[in-house]
Amino acid sequence: MVKFSKELEAQLIPEWKDYFVNYWQLKKNVKKIKLSRKPKQSSQVYHNSGQYCSSVVDSFFDSARSLVSSISSKLHSTSSSSLEDNEVVESNSIEDEVEHEFHDSELSQLFSEEEEVKKFFERLDEELEKVDNFYKARETEFQQRGEALIKQLDILLDLKQVFNQRSRKNFTSPYSSVHGGRLSRSDSISTRNWDCSENMCETNETSDVSSQTDEVIAALEKNGLNFIGAATRAKSKKGKPKMALRIDIPATNPTRTISAVTSMLWEDLVNTSSKDTPMELISRKKIQCAEKMIRGAFVELYKGLGLLKTYSSLNMVAFTKILKKFDKVANQQASCNYLKTVKRSNFISSDKVVKLMDEVESLFIKHFAEDDRKKAMKYLRPQQQKDSHMITFLVGLFTGCFVTLFAIYAILAHLSGLFSRGYRDDPGYMETVYPIFSTFALLGLHLFMYGCNLLMWKATRINYTFIFEFNPKTALKYRDAFLVCTSLMTAVVGALVLHLILRSKGFPPQQIDAIPGILLLVFFALLMCPINVFYRPTRYCFLKVIRNIVLSPLYKVVMVDFFMADQLTSQIPLLRHMETTACYFLANSLGSYPYDVCKKGKLYKELAYVISFAPYYWRAMQCARRWFDESDVKQLANLGKYVSAMIAAGARLTYAQQQEPTVFFTILVVATSVIATIYQLYWDFVQDWGFFDHSSRNPWLRDDLVLKNKSVYYISIVINLVLRVAWVESVMRLNKVGNVEAKFLDFSLASLEVIRRGHWNFYRLENEHLNNVGKFRAVKTVPLPFRETDFDD
Repeated sequence: MVKFSKELEAQLIPEWKDYFVNYWQLKKNVKKIKLSRKPKQSSQVYHNSGQYCSSVVDSFFDSARSLVSSISSKLHSTSSSSLEDNEVVESNSIEDEVEHEFHDSELSQLFSEEEEVKKFFERLDEELEKVDNFYKARETEFQQRGEALIKQLDILLDLKQVFNQRSRKNFTSPYSSVHGGRLSRSDSISTRNWDCSENMCETNETSDVSSQTDEVIAALEKNGLNFIGAATRAKSKKGKPKMALRIDIPATNPTRTISAVTSMLWEDLVNTSSKDTPMELISRKKIQCAEKMIRGAFVELYKGLGLLKTYSSLNMVAFTKILKKFDKVANQQASCNYLKTVKRSNFISSDKVVKLMDEVESLFIKHFAEDDRKKAMKYLRPQQQKDSHMITFLVGLFTGCFVTLFAIYAILAHLSGLFSRGYRDDPGYMETVYPIFSTFALLGLHLFMYGCNLLMWKATRINYTFIFEFNPKTALKYRDAFLVCTSLMTAVVGALVLHLILRSKGFPPQQIDAIPGILLLVFFALLMCPINVFYRPTRYCFLKVIRNIVLSPLYKVVMVDFFMADQLTSQIPLLRHMETTACYFLANSLGSYPYDVCKKGKLYKELAYVISFAPYYWRAMQCARRWFDESDVKQLANLGKYVSAMIAAGARLTYAQQQEPTVFFTILVVATSVIATIYQLYWDFVQDWGFFDHSSRNPWLRDDLVLKNKSVYYISIVINLVLRVAWVESVMRLNKVGNVEAKFLDFSLASLEVIRRGHWNFYRLENEHLNNVGKFRAVKTVPLPFRETDFDD
């Protein structure tokens, strides 16, 4: 049977961890009460033994008195009488001291127990007050969010009613459902009834439709909302401010980004025309986007209410369990009385959360699921995938296959003299097989490190699915990441073994060199396969993120976008290998000389700079976009870090291409690389990891740490520092030792950078998680589309 402390730790909400009952501290208080009772029991035994000893002393003195009295009859009576009196007094004084000592010991143990009990209940009161206050704050927050969301839904229904009226010529008045100046929520919202065209409704409506539209707008105005253009603001009544309705749609794609820049100018231009009707200021597409935003907000609100309900039930069970432990240890029956106080608290007695959950559920079923409860529950309560033993079996199977095939490849390479002098002079193998193998090897290593990250995040209760805004139902788990990694590497090493066997059998190089190219094409085909196999949601999410990165800064930047862009800055060698491979196969298919074109041509050198700069450029553009959206000056400083990295990378690349670099250029390369490295280390430790806080209670770290062993953090600082200065190898020109040795050295350094990035990922997300904990963000805050703006006359 699992202990409740373990069960509580596994089920509590990570972002609200500090505001749950401190069950572990209360267990320590109960243990102190238990320990305070043990000495009392032993003192009772000691007291009984003391009484036995005093009786022995009395019997001894009685026998001594009888002996003395017999002797005194033969001697003089005066001396015997004096001796007897002295010994009787002495025995009485010894007995009184023993009894007084044991009495004081018993009282001290009793007071000690009462003191520990008092501390326990004081601590219990503090925990109860903490839980209740936190619950009240979150309950109020969700209530306010629910009221605002319901109001947004009312506005959406009213606007949709207007468009439905304007799109029908012969339309019976739906306004009979208006109560108190507002439309009732009788019409469900269905996106399938909307087309995605930007065209407005026909302008030749009948007079009835126009009058009905005016009635709906009047209903909106009666509830404090008006469609006021620049030409009509002056016509409002004096002394009464008007509320202008505005639909704010986040600029999450290039089209919306461009429209967001010009939206104010366009609206002012449209509003100057008095011929435009108020409803023409809002497009149909905006209504659809607003509907999607409100639906997402309902889902997040329902999720937050469910978490608050779980918070209440877990804390109630914790109070019950700890009070039962106290009753058992203290031999008292205090749990019943104290639990009555707990049940009277707001987090147990209040039913506002349950009522709001029911209301949200009914509204969502009615307006977003076409009265289909099963369909609505797929959005409101998505089911997470269960861990499959088959995945674990396949991971083990592919791991064994990879190790076996790699051993076979190493043996065959040694027997065939793959790295002998003859093969070294032949660039075919190193220019076709090595780049593709390095590409897949680095990709597999990155997937392996990501699987390790997922495993550690799960073990330390870091809510990565919430931080990355992944769908819990389709999010990749660590076993899945290991499965993708092992299966990929098994296929790659299998292709290498096949390539080597065919090469040793004397097949023409033009035929067997197509094997790596076929493997690469199969990989890309599988990545973009539309069939729902091989983790299609994850594959499409990856492609979407890559699209957002490449088109930066046109897309709004979210956490997963800049996190993936940081990964690409560590995979520049992989991009270089992909460029070399594509160039070789393209040149070979065109009948050119692939080695001369892809290694010595001017185009190759220019592409080398482009590929080396691209990840840093994308990341810098993301910082620029975040500064534009959030007005955070830190994003400009972060942009400077990637600009310095671009300058250093360009200097090192130019240095590597020179045969005999000058001393000045060597100093320039070292200076730019040192400046970029210091910049990067500062940002890693201070901004990304949150370390080096001078006021922290943990020296050189931060106040809150997920890992219990602090030495791990100090070791990680040293590891990140060492791996950040790997660029020294390019300055020392160690890669001039030989073709094979140089490629092996480059691959080793690239692998170390991937390992450093995987190591960096854990602490980066740990810091992000702790920031969410500090702000109690357990659910997403979806922006609402309709905004009211006050306009005076």
